[in-house]
Amino acid sequence: MHVCIEQLFCMNEERTLNLLGALALSVVDGLNAVVEANAGHGGETPAALVTLGAEPGLSINALRQILNLSHPGTVRLIDRLEAQGLVERRAGADGRTVALFLTDAGYERRKTILSDRRQQLQIAVNSLTPNERKQLTKLLEKMLTAMTTSELRAFTICRLCEEEVCPGNRCPVEQQYCQMVKITPPPAD
Repeated sequence: MHVCIEQLFCMNEERTLNLLGALALSVVDGLNAVVEANAGHGGETPAALVTLGAEPGLSINALRQILNLSHPGTVRLIDRLEAQGLVERRAGADGRTVALFLTDAGYERRKTILSDRRQQLQIAVNSLTPNERKQLTKLLEKMLTAMTTSELRAFTICRLCEEEVCPGNRCPVEQQYCQMVKITPPPAD
């Protein structure tokens, strides 16, 4: 009898993992469809626009690491975004690097991407009650905290985040990163 209960627990845990994987894939597929349509390209184009809007002045190398692209791939991405009038290059702080900034058109495109992203995510939570949404928020905070293992991982996790609705003082990823490097997090609003 003990083995049966243990096996049932394992099956339930495996089923939970399977359900999480199915949900994650469904959400990612939906997000990719809407953000790629508005970004004009797939791949990491939407994440580049969102990241540069949240972190103006990033270098190509920093953006490359966040997006997990090769240097030539990142340069081609920036060339394409610059040709579309969405990104501009400026001299970096040290004179050797190039700083990347969104243009006004880039900020507008970013805003559209984030709005469509939010609408797509809303589909996933529409069936939840307000209490269930609060529970989900707490669980997501706990899971994201556990997944934040380095500065690069923190930036990677949040590369398509709407930072305006999850500022650093409320972001579990940023809070965990600050704790890891012993930085005092921003004060709560």
